[in-house]
Amino acid sequence: MNDAIFMQQAISQAHNAWALGEVPVGALVVKDGEIIATGFNQPIGTHDPTAHAEIMALRAAAEILGNYRLPGCELYVTLEPCAMCAGAMMHARLSRVVYGAPDPKTGACGSIVDLFAQQKLNHHTKVTPGVLAQECGTLLREFFAERRLNAQRNTIPDMTSDPV
Repeated sequence: MNDAIFMQQAISQAHNAWALGEVPVGALVVKDGEIIATGFNQPIGTHDPTAHAEIMALRAAAEILGNYRLPGCELYVTLEPCAMCAGAMMHARLSRVVYGAPDPKTGACGSIVDLFAQQKLNHHTKVTPGVLAQECGTLLREFFAERRLNAQRNTIPDMTSDPV
């Protein structure tokens, strides 16, 4: 399996989000062993609450394939999908979702809820968790540590100049 190779590519997409000041989450859609679409978080810059990495990759794949259904496709994402993204994945009829780091705040693949395990839902996507979880988690921790540091720097008064 090429799970680690594809997750490395998703991590590269996450760096694109970071460069724009977005939470660094990256995703890609694979069909027949080939990457057909990529995406990264863009809700802040696009003013779009649905512009998560997974949704961006799903939109691009649907456009490329000319169909909103994506059977036979797999989605790789660096962070466990939220409920919105999991719902979109089910509607797209993905065959598999592979994610890196778990999300203890909004994860919908088992951390908070497991939407993919709901037997009453009409489509069942296989989920593979924890691929390069450490690398994906480290990326997020470093991003938020940098953000906290920058916030502290902006709130601490400048003591290098004489106030008088």
